[in-house]
Amino acid sequence: MKKVAVYGKGGIGKSTIVSNMAVALSRQGYRVMQIGCDPKADSTITLRHGEPLPTVLETFRRKKNDFFAEEIVRIGYADVICVEAGGPIPGMGCAGRGIITALEKVEVKGIYETYQPDIVFYDVLGDVVCGGFSMPMRSGYADEVYIVTSGENMSIYAAANIATAIRNFQGRGYASLGGVILNRRNVKRETEKVMELCDDFQTNITGIIEFSELVQDADERKMTLMEAYPDSEMAESYMCLASAVV
Repeated sequence: MKKVAVYGKGGIGKSTIVSNMAVALSRQGYRVMQIGCDPKADSTITLRHGEPLPTVLETFRRKKNDFFAEEIVRIGYADVICVEAGGPIPGMGCAGRGIITALEKVEVKGIYETYQPDIVFYDVLGDVVCGGFSMPMRSGYADEVYIVTSGENMSIYAAANIATAIRNFQGRGYASLGGVILNRRNVKRETEKVMELCDDFQTNITGIIEFSELVQDADERKMTLMEAYPDSEMAESYMCLASAVV
């Protein structure tokens, strides 16, 4: 089982990228699980065509430990296994601590053993890298971390913070930095700025996703691009990126 954490600034498009990679790998014959680690609990929404999914934390609040794995799992489009960690009640509790609790419950409930995925994606908000949000980097969770960024300054700043956290964990058996995924926003010097980031942290650009209105259109239809436009050049880009990550 290969475990991959994908980090990036909120709104940078990591959930879209992860969901499309999940479909791409499923079509290649892999059994894929996607775990959303964002309090908004919308990582897998296009895989579920907008269908509600009880989050791990919401279910835990209602039932404590008295629930089954099937209550917090949905099988989405292309048979991708969907899980959403969720977050605390607004204004009460720490979102980072919530991620820790949710991932612990996923383990305790034997979800990995029950569904036996070949590949697990953790989709993680990267605006902050406190203890909770760094949880997927820790030993026993992700093997590798990929950072999604554009050439926008705030996105680069967040990506550098994430890369610094990974570097600080070196030697502890934590996840390594697999590479950077450039999700273009067509800003000036975009490729150059992301390459400079890669040079600073001795890594590479794993893949480039061009800006496309097809992605936004598919999102409006509550679908992945891989479902809405399977024969498009964008679909081929996601297939290539997924293969590179694997």
